[in-house]
Amino acid sequence: MAKVETNTIEDIVSALKKIEYGSLVITVHDGEITQIDATEKKRYKAKGKQRKAQ
Repeated sequence: MAKVETNTIEDIVSALKKIEYGSLVITVHDGEITQIDATEKKRYKAKGKQRKAQ
């Protein structure tokens, strides 16, 4: 296993703290982290509509 740089770990932790809903993708190439992609989703409650019970 390759050693992970401290700043890389800090970037991953920082990205995780910012996401309430979404995903974090860590790309690894030749055993090294090369990229971090964060996708955040915003959720809104619909006004005036109620879900039907099934």
